[in-house]
Amino acid sequence: MNSDSSRAPKDEGPSGGVLIVDFGAQYCQLIARRVRELGVYSRITVPERAMFTFEHMRPAAVILSGGPRSVYAHDAPDLDAAILEQGVPVLGICYGLQWLAQHTGGEVTPAQAGAEYGRTELEVLDDADFLAGARQNGIVWMSHGDKVSKLGPGFEVLAKSEPCPFAVVADRSRKFFGLQFHPEVAHTVDGARMLENFVLHVAQCSTDWNPGSIVDNKIAAVQELVGDAAGQTGGGDSSVAAVLIHRAIGERLHCVFVDNGLLRHGEREGVESLFRDHYHMDLEVVDASERFLGELEGVSDPEQKRKIIGRVFVEVFRERAASKRNAGFLGQGTLYPDVIESVAAHGGATSTIKSHHNVGGLPEDLDLELVEPLRDLFKDEVRAIGRELGLPSSLVDRQPFPGPGLAVRCLGDITREKLEPLRAADRIVREEIESRDLHENLWQYFAVYVPQKSVGVKGDARVYEDVCILRLVSSLDAMTADWELLPAEVLSRISNRILNEVAGFSRVCLDISSKPPATIEWE
Repeated sequence: MNSDSSRAPKDEGPSGGVLIVDFGAQYCQLIARRVRELGVYSRITVPERAMFTFEHMRPAAVILSGGPRSVYAHDAPDLDAAILEQGVPVLGICYGLQWLAQHTGGEVTPAQAGAEYGRTELEVLDDADFLAGARQNGIVWMSHGDKVSKLGPGFEVLAKSEPCPFAVVADRSRKFFGLQFHPEVAHTVDGARMLENFVLHVAQCSTDWNPGSIVDNKIAAVQELVGDAAGQTGGGDSSVAAVLIHRAIGERLHCVFVDNGLLRHGEREGVESLFRDHYHMDLEVVDASERFLGELEGVSDPEQKRKIIGRVFVEVFRERAASKRNAGFLGQGTLYPDVIESVAAHGGATSTIKSHHNVGGLPEDLDLELVEPLRDLFKDEVRAIGRELGLPSSLVDRQPFPGPGLAVRCLGDITREKLEPLRAADRIVREEIESRDLHENLWQYFAVYVPQKSVGVKGDARVYEDVCILRLVSSLDAMTADWELLPAEVLSRISNRILNEVAGFSRVCLDISSKPPATIEWE
């Protein structure tokens, strides 16, 4: 299933935002995030659809992303150069700068001795407009093996580095700007300021992208898409989507919560209380745990696990939809990071990291049309929408829980004998962290079951049991993450409780891997 396979609401953003052309940059979405943080709508498209999307969106500015290729290579991604004739400001980043130079009379060649990777000091030559507020000799993040060797007519140099003479360039008459480094990453100290200068001051974009406008746009888009048909949705991570869809179509929404046997302790009860008791929605709880675990029996490959979970999930919904008149839509809480990891982003050149059960794991012959109002949003934007909708903080700000549940935290084949100790260990981790309010600085904190036997001693007797891993990470959007270290006494308390209260583990270990190169979940 590709990224365009869902019937997600069409572009709900306001006109006059920023169109980002993705040349295959792995972190192109960071550019979109930085623009949205300024209160400006942004949308990503692929080069071959750039002009079509431009006509549909009518943006106030265009940003050309970086990418792994060389502009002079025969298979280099390209786009219609007519995008430079639309009268809007254009910012080229890395590959985007090189493409811009190539199509405005400049030249691009292999960098050879001029290649730059990592931290570099920027020498500012002209601190007007685009570089206003940028520090002299501030750190920027370079990653390029090619270089602009000649600028076209009308361009001037605003900043340079050693050995890059064209680090920042501009043709102010046409409002074309180019950067050889990456302003979207945190390592570029004044990158956010440069993007702000371009988006708000050069392009003068409207700052009307906020939770209130997002909610209104999403509700209108869902109403247009769904019409008079009924919808269905799951629970858990789809809670915000469910409440938003409920606002759009009211009692025509039938919520189906599927207990797949892979939930955390207390998850099912919490969802029932929220949907049925608090929001008074039409909620049906389906206990399909035996069915899911039966399908997963003997399966250890993580991709196969995800696809099985996605298939059975949809089969259950198909069966329940048959009992609801006019039910032809399946609502899901798919987020943008799910799409980025599961498919090549917007058809671009990025690599697939893993299938998500609600993206790459869904079957090709899905006969329920998907309604995914959050598909183009990041987690922090979804949380802001949740608050705007009046959802409780206990739901909006809780740590994300993956759709495949404990299946991606239990290595090897899935059995009840593994799930029960994993569920108990995870409960202990959450209790100890949340009781001390340490969760406020963490993105996720959970236990992982590793079926690797290890010798231990309990009650003066030798035991040969499995390993429990603690995964504690901080992040803003799950695209990157760093491991965190709790106070020693808290880690000691968690370890002691797991080893004393949970049967099956002989030792507890701490995962100190960042993303990248690791992922947050283990599978």
